[in-house]
Amino acid sequence: MIWAWVGFIVFVLLLLALDLGVFNKNVHAPSMKEAIFFTGGVVALALVFSAFIWVANHNGWFGLGQHVDAVDRQVNTGRLAAVKFLTGYVIELSLSMDNVFVIALIFAHLRIPLALQHRVLFWGILGALVMRGAMIGVGAALVARYHWILYLFGAFLVYTGVRMLFTTDEDDAPGETWVMRQLRKYFPITEGFHGSHFKVILNGRVWLTPLAVALVLVETTDLIFAVDSIPAIFAITADPFLVFTSNVFAILCLRSLYFGLAGLIERFKYLKVSLAVILSLVGVKMLAAKWLVAWIGESLNFWMLGLVAGILVVGAVGSGMGRIKPNAA
Repeated sequence: MIWAWVGFIVFVLLLLALDLGVFNKNVHAPSMKEAIFFTGGVVALALVFSAFIWVANHNGWFGLGQHVDAVDRQVNTGRLAAVKFLTGYVIELSLSMDNVFVIALIFAHLRIPLALQHRVLFWGILGALVMRGAMIGVGAALVARYHWILYLFGAFLVYTGVRMLFTTDEDDAPGETWVMRQLRKYFPITEGFHGSHFKVILNGRVWLTPLAVALVLVETTDLIFAVDSIPAIFAITADPFLVFTSNVFAILCLRSLYFGLAGLIERFKYLKVSLAVILSLVGVKMLAAKWLVAWIGESLNFWMLGLVAGILVVGAVGSGMGRIKPNAA
């Protein structure tokens, strides 16, 4: 299976190199058209990759589809593995939407120029891959060894979903956070920007630029959101490869869509409600998996995929209808 991991990581690094070295070689603010184009490309790649997952698991390529999944105690056949990948991808994508809004707040708070935001997001992806990879490795090992930990994850997700209903957008604003205070404690921070540099040497001393502060805050935000989103996917599968690849495609998709979504997400008035329902739904699935499988059967993950997608559609449609003002009588 090591070659599947190596191949996927090389594939992602090639995508990032192409992004930075070709499409965004010159510093500029990506347009809505560019954002939609690249997002469509990532979604298409995710769908193609799901087909690869199906074929690879069905034929046992690279050692895939050879082990029992600790979540449902089944060997991931081609179809089952593809459904789990797509379900995990949609769940991670939906739970990361709130992350986009917080990143937009960070950029606004630090007054990061639109043309420099892509650079922060690009390097933020690399950090996110390392952090999530480590968290997924630990989580998969725990689930494989202690199956009961899924019930803890489930209870945590239900609690998080309920709590999310009672938080406000102001609670997410970056402000003078603990992270920023620590940065100011150990590093001097320049008042202005120095091109696209994260650090500069002034009077023989290393200074961080506001761009570096934004990068640290973006990474911290991703770590915080990963605490919610990674346990959620363990409701679907504990296969580290499926968990990691679905996470990566979700991160790539949202980061590429950021410039188109950041301005629109404020209009999604039922975003938090949708995410809270999804978190609670996934948590209940973890807590009652045995009974749900007995009731619904092996198509449980397929139904989960449809329910998550349906919740997002209902939230989006409800948000759109809520903005329509009735005609005056």
